[in-house]
Amino acid sequence: MTRRLAVVSSGVGTPSSTRLLADRLTEAVHSQVGARGEDVHVDVIEVRELAAALATMTTAAGLPVPEVTRAQDIVRHADGVIAVTPVFSASYAGLFKIFWDVFGPDDLDGIPMLIGATAGTPRHSLVLDHAIRPLFTYFRMTVVPTGVFAATEDFGAGAGGEQLNRRIVRAAGELAALMVTTSDAVEGFVPTGRTTRAQRGDGFDVTSITPFTRLLAGHDGNHSD
Repeated sequence: MTRRLAVVSSGVGTPSSTRLLADRLTEAVHSQVGARGEDVHVDVIEVRELAAALATMTTAAGLPVPEVTRAQDIVRHADGVIAVTPVFSASYAGLFKIFWDVFGPDDLDGIPMLIGATAGTPRHSLVLDHAIRPLFTYFRMTVVPTGVFAATEDFGAGAGGEQLNRRIVRAAGELAALMVTTSDAVEGFVPTGRTTRAQRGDGFDVTSITPFTRLLAGHDGNHSD
């Protein structure tokens, strides 16, 4: 079976360290899915190439734009997603956020995801858990435990490069495992986690809530122990 991997890179330059990290993560995931006996089809989305289309779509009341719609379909139907952003002002890039803003809250339920970020200094490494992970938790995606942060110095030889390699391999293994197990579908099978809020029934019926005034009825305000 062929697994579909969507890679979202939001680097703003060419060449881009963000794209470099995305490519290394892609290669590692491809290798680890292959080691599990599966093929991988990779689609890479360069968000900077969609900048004008995203601006049009977000300022025109959600009017569909073909380039963005194609990218959305790639992500929605993926068995796994890699998303990598540069860090600006201690958070993800604005262009990265705009791309995810065009998705609905139920579009990405349960899709396995690996998150990554790049920056000029290791001081920004906490952005993975403080900013990026909460974004995809909102979409109820299944984000693997290991995020991959790479500072400029990590792309060279030495201890930083070795540590980056280890993180890439570990994170890729986590995503590969989810891609193979949660997407191992037969006709009529819905993978674990890939259900909508309505299907899960995790909403609540407001008509079942007892009004506060009724709760206080007959209460004189005195307390006794």
